[in-house]
Order: sequence, then C-alpha cells, then structure tokens
Amino acid sequence: MTLPRTMEILADLIAFETVSADSNLEMISYLTERLEALGARCIVTRDKTGAKANVFATMGPDQPGGILLSGHTDVVPVTDQEWTTDPFQMAETDGKLYGRGTCDMKGFIAAAVAFGETLDVGKLTQPLHFAFTYDEEVGCLGAQTLVDDLSERGIVPDIAIIGEPTEMRVIEGQKGCFEYTTRFSGLEGHSSAPDDGVNAAEYAARYIGKLLELRHILKSRAPADSRFEPPWTTVNIGQISGGVAHNVIASKAEVLWEMRPVQASDADLVKKTLSDYVQHSLLPEMQAVHSDSSITQEAIAEVEGLEPMEENAARDLVAELTGANGSGVVAFATEAGLFQKLGVHAIVCGPGSIAQAHKADEFLEIEQLDLCCRMLTRLGPRLTR
Repeated sequence: MTLPRTMEILADLIAFETVSADSNLEMISYLTERLEALGARCIVTRDKTGAKANVFATMGPDQPGGILLSGHTDVVPVTDQEWTTDPFQMAETDGKLYGRGTCDMKGFIAAAVAFGETLDVGKLTQPLHFAFTYDEEVGCLGAQTLVDDLSERGIVPDIAIIGEPTEMRVIEGQKGCFEYTTRFSGLEGHSSAPDDGVNAAEYAARYIGKLLELRHILKSRAPADSRFEPPWTTVNIGQISGGVAHNVIASKAEVLWEMRPVQASDADLVKKTLSDYVQHSLLPEMQAVHSDSSITQEAIAEVEGLEPMEENAARDLVAELTGANGSGVVAFATEAGLFQKLGVHAIVCGPGSIAQAHKADEFLEIEQLDLCCRMLTRLGPRLTR
C-alpha cells in the first residue's frame, strides 16, 4: 500500500516553497536523489538563469517507448491570501491534506515517486519515465524546454499521464493557452494639448476594443461538436497599466491578455486581425505625430491544446486502470498538448479538484490521493509483462 508513503513524500514536497517566481532547485534535487536511489537514470536540465530545472528520469530498459508520469513542481503565490494553516507545512484535517500545491499538483508527483519505490527495476520490460518540470503556472516554460530536449535526444514515450487535478477523471482534450503582453510607446505632454502628444493609454484602449470585438466573433465560430465549456475560444484582459498622472499624456501603456483556443484557426484569426489593425491603423496614426512611437508584443506562452484523438492509447489504458467508462475535456491548460505534439499519446488524470487550485487553504482529499495510488498500483503489472 503506497498511500502512507505518498503522504510522507507529499509533506516533504509541500515544504519546498516552489512559487514560480522562485527557484525549484531544492525540490528537483530531492526528487532526483530519490529517483536515482531507485535505479533511475536522470537528466536534469536548467533554464537560462540556472535557478530552475526539470528532471526527466527513466527506470527499466533503455529502449524506445514506455509510459511517462508527468507533473510540474511550481506553485502559485500565497501573497495576500488568508490561509488558516501554514501553506508550506502540510496539515491533515477531516480527511483532507492542506497546503500549497497539495492538489496542484504535488499530490500526483508524490504518488508517482512512491509508486516507483514499489517496483523491481530489474523486472521492468518497458521504460517507466518521470518528468517533473518548472514554470508550468507561468506558461509551461519548463515543459517546452523538456519536450525540445527529448526531441533532440530521440526520446518519445508511447504514453503520457499528466497528473493535473481532474478528480481522477480521464481527460482527453483541453484548450490551448496563449498569453501575451502588448506594449505601447507614445509621446508624453501636457493634457491641455492632446494633439501634440501620442497617448499610449488611448491606443491601448483601442487595442482592447478590438480584442473585445474578436471575443464576440469567436463565440460565433464555436464548432458545432465542441465539447468544451464554454464551447468557443475565449479572450481575457488580465491587466492594463500606463500613465503617471491625470494631466499628463501617457507615453507608456501595457496590456496583458490571453486567449484559449478551441481550434488553431481561431488563434490564427486573432493574431492576424490584431497584426493588421496595428500595422494599418494604430501605428500609422501614432507615428504620424511621433515617428518613434511603437507597439510591440511579447509572447509569454503559446501552449498547444490537447486534441481529442479517435485512437488514444493513453486514454484507453487509464480508463481501464481507473474503471472509467468515458472521458471528458477541460478548459484549463496543462502540459499535455506539448507531449502530444512530440508524438506521445497523452491524457490528463490526477487527484483533487481544479476548484481547489490557486486558492487559500488549498486541499487534497485523502480519498482522491488513495484513488491515484490505486491507479498506479494497477499500472505496475503492465510494466513487467
């Protein structure tokens, strides 16, 4: 029975304060040491700063294919949240485990490591892989690096199980997540002479207006057979900033926004429409007054969605392991689409509810964690056939 051991490991993992803005190296070191002690071959890759890392580990034979258990190590901040427990000290109350990351998604990582401890590496007839990444919460940055590295090394697992919180439901599809920061630079001046300046805040407002127009267009483009809720591609304005005072023409402005496409053609439409609007309308007007005016865009993340496939070995395997008689889709983003793009059959299935993620007093029901442990235990015999 791996549940008690899983809870011990989870308590260790919660104690690592791996907020996305901070380093995850201590947790990666912890995971690497434990996996290597089990006989796993580990590859640790760092980001450009050297402060964050992924670990990809393999138990069993050195051959193509195999099954991958994947999770992200980073968590969202606890700043300005009113916790009733220490968010980085796991607490058990009324059948629930409290702490930042319990359900999103250190619970699955703990279960995966505990599962690895139950295996006899010498008896494995196919590889069992583990992928634990950085910066999922801020654009799946670690997974993008990892997938590129695996592609270069020619490592392509057959099946990937991404253990995001789905209440142990089998999820075969998710929307993409495209995040951008658009910056406007104009010319400041006194507000009494608006025509002598270029008000970056005003052009940012017009840009947002175009995004809101696109929001309505995207609703009308929802595929008739869309299984998502809502069924169309969504657009969100996350943050608007700019200007310094009531009576100063704003020379700088910034818009943080995202879209979650249900189909690639929607993303193409949004990007082309905005590009045309900037190049043919906004920018010429700005530069007619001040030639150094600019509008630039930074792609924070362009994470592909997980496309439901008629044939999906991962879906079929996990449905059998869990006893599920169907599969679903979700609107929230995960790393699954990146693995699918690599050529892996991928699904999302993990303990806990997304409704508890990112909130104060985040928790994971012990019953959910037990279900995850049981699923992985049933996976064991399949790795030794």
